[in-house]
Amino acid sequence: MTTAKRDTYTPETLLSVAVQVFIERGYDGTSMEHLSKAAGISKSSIYHHVTGKEELLRRAVSRALDELFGILEEEHARVGTAAERLEYVVRRMVEVLMAELPYVTLLLRVRGNTGTERWALERRREFDHRVAALLKAAAAEGDVREDVEVRLATRLVFGMINSIVEWYRPEGPDGRGGAGEREVVDAVARLVFGGLRKAS
Repeated sequence: MTTAKRDTYTPETLLSVAVQVFIERGYDGTSMEHLSKAAGISKSSIYHHVTGKEELLRRAVSRALDELFGILEEEHARVGTAAERLEYVVRRMVEVLMAELPYVTLLLRVRGNTGTERWALERRREFDHRVAALLKAAAAEGDVREDVEVRLATRLVFGMINSIVEWYRPEGPDGRGGAGEREVVDAVARLVFGGLRKAS
């Protein structure tokens, strides 16, 4: 189990530790006792900063969601053809996923058992719909093959991107370095847009 040293404790450290414990044990399987042991601090110290584990969950999934929604506000996500904007958004989604790996992993694992989880699922659906709308717009502009059903394509694209949390490790599986971030981003873009775009 992840353990933080008492002398390095900060609210940010606590959040980082909580995310790791939630991923390892599952949110429902994590108690405040588990969090205090992993953080190396007392439960009362945790309660000094947060009301409980659900607040930690909300802070963690908010971090992931804020980063994802932030992509949609970037200039290249708003300017250009739908296909160009979609490719930019897909690339940035992969970058955010890898940069915020534990937070996005936790976001993808919430099940809707608490108010915070239901809120996170609703926000995720909103993000997914906005990206799906870009794919629909690219199809309407004639930049996507007609033999690809848009709703199915959207699910497959999200499935490929979201699966990265299951296998990507910056240090690699053997600790010697894995695929570089740029390599993963480029591979996803090639696979998605090589299959979706019409041949020119």
